[in-house]
Amino acid sequence: MVLAISDVTVRYGDTLAVDDVSLDLATGQVLAVLGPSGCGKSTLLRAVAGLEPLSAGTIAWDGADLAGVPTHKRGFALMFQDGQLFAHLTVARNVAYALRLRRTPSAQVTSRVRELLDLVGLSGYDDRLPGTLSGGERQRVALARALAVEPRLILLDEPLSALDATLRERLATDLRSILHAAGTTALLVTHDHEEAFALADRLAVMRAGRVVQDGAIDEVWREPVDEATALFLGYASVVRGDAARVLLGAGGLPPAPAVAVRRSALVVDGSGPLGARVESARVTPEQVRLVVDADGLGRLDAVAPLGSRVSPGDEVAVRVDVTRVAVLPIVAAP
Repeated sequence: MVLAISDVTVRYGDTLAVDDVSLDLATGQVLAVLGPSGCGKSTLLRAVAGLEPLSAGTIAWDGADLAGVPTHKRGFALMFQDGQLFAHLTVARNVAYALRLRRTPSAQVTSRVRELLDLVGLSGYDDRLPGTLSGGERQRVALARALAVEPRLILLDEPLSALDATLRERLATDLRSILHAAGTTALLVTHDHEEAFALADRLAVMRAGRVVQDGAIDEVWREPVDEATALFLGYASVVRGDAARVLLGAGGLPPAPAVAVRRSALVVDGSGPLGARVESARVTPEQVRLVVDADGLGRLDAVAPLGSRVSPGDEVAVRVDVTRVAVLPIVAAP
């Protein structure tokens, strides 16, 4: 592994911000550290950058301990949520800023800037000023600037959180393609599970300063370690006891004491094994979203195909989409 974070602890006086965290990152991978505000994820990112001193543990790159190596000599680049572009410089001069600091020959600077603007989909934007760009375009410029000097690692601090939901979803897909096309190793911190799923290859879930689960995106998604993690990953609710056994049985799965359920886990289907009474219905562009009172389960979210004529008070049959539920090994968070 090229980046190794081993038993890292960061304290602010008596406050424990990062608590005995160990993670690693392979060349070309994107690792997302996901957690709520105040969980310590940004502190961990700053520690990797060399901006926060460690109270314990080590951070190493390619086997070499980075203790004592200042931020500007680590070969890492940082990209923040607001981009932090220079408002008085053109797009091309923003992207070229670090190259010019390194006294890179002008011909190489021009070539590299054009290459990067093409990579981030901004060819022809060379002479534009940041104030004339959309939020997504400014973030693309910030990414191009971060990539300009071919950093060993790029550190992304909530890079899309300042954008609206539609733009955030579209740019997340583009950013992932850009990072992979550039072969860039990246460490991302975010509170948005959709952003983490869209950008990263691996996921580490952080809570109260500790990493509670890490692994491949699909592994963490399918098998959240506890209830708090499941809910933070976007599962809508957790059912327990008899209701859990009914739900799992309807899906042909063995019984378990608790199961996390996505909003689309119950699907209206005339041949479904469970009966339900519709309490509310709302049409969206993709499907009809329902709240139902299902036999043996109580009040849960459900979905019906777009065009379905379903109204409050209707009695319907529902099935369980087993790809949208997760059996929990631990009911309560530690």
